[in-house]
Amino acid sequence: MKMRDSKGFTLIELLIVVAIIGIIAAIAVPGLLRARMSGNEASAIGSMRAVNSAESTFSSSCANGGYAQSLEQLAKAPGASNAGFISPDVATTNVVKSGYYVNVGIGKTPDVVTTAPSTCNLLANAVASYYGETHPVTIGSTGTRSFGTDQRGTIFQDNLGGTFDAAKVDAATTPVQ
Repeated sequence: MKMRDSKGFTLIELLIVVAIIGIIAAIAVPGLLRARMSGNEASAIGSMRAVNSAESTFSSSCANGGYAQSLEQLAKAPGASNAGFISPDVATTNVVKSGYYVNVGIGKTPDVVTTAPSTCNLLANAVASYYGETHPVTIGSTGTRSFGTDQRGTIFQDNLGGTFDAAKVDAATTPVQ
């Protein structure tokens, strides 16, 4: 009787390879999740910088020193232009961008500086102050910190991940590092 020449892997060898892959995955996945959250937070900070820039441009060129009340007002193009003051990806209230909600609202000083018919995009009154905020869609999964800003131009952080409002931004003391 002739013996067969078997080629291939034994069950033990396959189990060892699967175990090694499992160990590598268990080590790598948490790091990847932290990197994703860090990227989401960087995007949220970028959104706040975009809000500050858009509000500054709106104030100086469109509203005689007043600020927009909402993202929709910043997104509406002035006059014959076809581009608004802010990117279309953050053009609506409570929009989700990179795992964060993005919002703009009336700040602590709601006084009307310029009425809607006098602004360049005719959408709403321009006010004396604004606030912008971003907070994670799912705290601990899409991000851990919230960010807020106002007409001062400083971006603040909240390590608890809650939402910012006008009063909280005004009282914030922890700028983004």
